[in-house]
Amino acid sequence: MEHSLLVWLLPTLALVAGVAIGFLVARLLPNAAPSSTQRQLDDIQERFDSYQNEVVTHFNSTATLVKKLTQSYQEVQDHLAEGANRLALDEQTRQRLLAALHADVAVQAPRERLTPPRNQEPPRDYAPKMPNAPGMLDEHYGLKK
Repeated sequence: MEHSLLVWLLPTLALVAGVAIGFLVARLLPNAAPSSTQRQLDDIQERFDSYQNEVVTHFNSTATLVKKLTQSYQEVQDHLAEGANRLALDEQTRQRLLAALHADVAVQAPRERLTPPRNQEPPRDYAPKMPNAPGMLDEHYGLKK
């Protein structure tokens, strides 16, 4: 009986000692593995924030450049209109120049439409044969009489 008690008591004591040692090690060294993971997480967060700031800066500068481009285009249009008013010799020439400046690019001569083919038959993957002539699968095809 003492022998069977010893067989059960030793593994139980070893298990309790292992749990206690594991608990103490976990309490004394809580920052060992999580600190490197936290450092990596902080680094990734910092790079993501930096990337977001770069994206916002890029689109802000793009919007500013597009606004400048639009203003420059408007200034060129105004300059050309002023030149047409000042330099045109007569009213008819002035009106033609101003109309050319304000004409929409989309208002062009309509494009020529392609006409569909007259024959709607799909292409064949075989050679046509003459009526009453033997086809390629005929047993007498290609034989001389």
